[in-house]
Amino acid sequence: MSPQHPETTSSMYDRAVFSLENPFKTKRLEKSKDNGFKDNTPFLRFFSFKLRRRTLKIIVMTSILWFLVDLIYIFRKIDCGAKNPCVTSEPNVESQLNSEVLSVDHTIHGYSRWNQYPLEELTTWVARPPVTGNLSLPGEMGTPVVISKEQQEEKNAKFKTNQFNVMVSDMISLNRSLKDVRMESCKKKTYPSMLPRTSIVIVFHNEAWTTLIRSLHSILNRSPTDLVSEIVLVDDASEQLHLQTQLEEYVKKLPVPVKIIRSKERIGLIKARLLGAENAKGPVLTFLDSHIECTEGWLEPILGEIVVNRRAVVCPIIDVLSDQTFEYVTASDMTWGGFNWKLNFRWYRVPQRELDRRNNDRSLPVRTPTMAGGLFSIDREYFYELGSYDSGMEIWGGENLEMSFRIWMCGGELLIATCSRVGHVFRKSTPYTFPGGTSNIVNRNNARLAEVWMDEWKAFYFSINPAARKVDKGDISERVKLRRDLQCKSFRWYLENIYPESQMPVNYYHLGDIKHITSGSCLDTMGQKPGGKIGASGCHGLGGNQIFAFTHNAQIMTDDSCLDFSEKTGNVKLLKCHGLRGNQEWSYNERTGHIVHVASLKCLTLRPDYKQPTVTSCNGSDYQIWALGDQKFE
Repeated sequence: MSPQHPETTSSMYDRAVFSLENPFKTKRLEKSKDNGFKDNTPFLRFFSFKLRRRTLKIIVMTSILWFLVDLIYIFRKIDCGAKNPCVTSEPNVESQLNSEVLSVDHTIHGYSRWNQYPLEELTTWVARPPVTGNLSLPGEMGTPVVISKEQQEEKNAKFKTNQFNVMVSDMISLNRSLKDVRMESCKKKTYPSMLPRTSIVIVFHNEAWTTLIRSLHSILNRSPTDLVSEIVLVDDASEQLHLQTQLEEYVKKLPVPVKIIRSKERIGLIKARLLGAENAKGPVLTFLDSHIECTEGWLEPILGEIVVNRRAVVCPIIDVLSDQTFEYVTASDMTWGGFNWKLNFRWYRVPQRELDRRNNDRSLPVRTPTMAGGLFSIDREYFYELGSYDSGMEIWGGENLEMSFRIWMCGGELLIATCSRVGHVFRKSTPYTFPGGTSNIVNRNNARLAEVWMDEWKAFYFSINPAARKVDKGDISERVKLRRDLQCKSFRWYLENIYPESQMPVNYYHLGDIKHITSGSCLDTMGQKPGGKIGASGCHGLGGNQIFAFTHNAQIMTDDSCLDFSEKTGNVKLLKCHGLRGNQEWSYNERTGHIVHVASLKCLTLRPDYKQPTVTSCNGSDYQIWALGDQKFE
């Protein structure tokens, strides 16, 4: 303590209090004329006491005021409902932190109804810790489980019930651990501190117990609890006893509300999902299958895209759970969804233009032309505004492409969140039967989507699949009206802007058969897969294996294969179309009837046995004259 400022400990404390309470007052020690210090301690202690009482009153009054504000806020939240939503205008730290997220304006087709996600539909969240598991148990960390030779017969018998290895599934823990298979850049990503809650809808029919329950546990173990509003299980008329009372009792013990909605008769995936959506309350719907396993951080990337764009429909990368060993096998983040002429969903490589759009940042979502349809999330209100599912479709099949076309053509956005991964058991065949047969149902569903959404490109589907022309499509007037009311764009726009790499060419000269004049035979795929030789058979005019398109890109296409000729082999084969011309570039001379292979300058020729087309030197032979159906070559 300095000798120039003799003070007691008490007076130092008083001055400290005084200075903190009112730092603008004069100091407690005043300098006298003889440079000494005059002590005003009694006066200042009294004054300090009064100030402390006043401060205490202020603190008490402020606390009461904030308590009343909190009560008003709580009562307002309780009073909020679906029919009377509350929109707060009070300043909020979270709303300021997320101002960029919440104010994104996604104006589409001249109107903007979704420019802000309501704050009452957002919640804070905490990421779940990794599932450690017991590494001594079978299948931990997603490793394969192999059945012994002695158990093979039993395994094969049980396999038929679900078309996957139930014995292996039963050996694996319901809470098994998995590797964190995300890209390193994904692990470093952060997401908005407030996200919408989701209702998870799962449809099942006679599902195996362990695959269904493991699906539930993987959701609960790897999803932020605050973001899962509920799980809605839709039972599509299951007959297995373990899916009755046993399931109801089990889900009561789970930490998240689980509803079980039961259909008394078999209604199929499409209508069952509609039933689940009707009973879901969360602002976001997440549709999952009943034999999946979610991985670390799967949900946040999906909701993180929807919170900035309510018209974003977001899918995870769908990894593979082996149907034999239940090994977790990662899928490529470099593939996206497409389709062929038969309207079968297919995975194709992400093109360079999409990599360029993302500046080669593979952790950013892929704008995929179509989705597989089994696993995706969508804003609940947008789901219904967009037309939900086509209720005229039956059971399963085609609904994923129909929704994909609708999303893009009517102003939405379809994404694959490459930082989200969910494993799925892909079965090689279905264990279920459907009234009328699977092919008849799929033909009906695809015919509906082709008629409503594909404009003149529907000819590709009906030409390669002539059986679909005869199916009863049902009444499509409501879906046609929906497209008109939503002011949706044309299928040409979709092909040009969203999917220019489509196997359906945007521009083409001819779609039909290619007839050999001399023999009366037509080019025929003979049912060959890519890599097989092209053939020829009697023209039947029904399309199918004899339908080809001559495109503006000088390709002769059928489905997703192109005529390809290599002088090394001397064979004309069907190979995957690559769009680079080369061995797949052809020209047609309407005057001479010659189909010329541009790289070799040789002509397509049908040998005298009339079975195997090849390419030989152009010599004017009758074996080299072809006609492109009955259509004029333009």
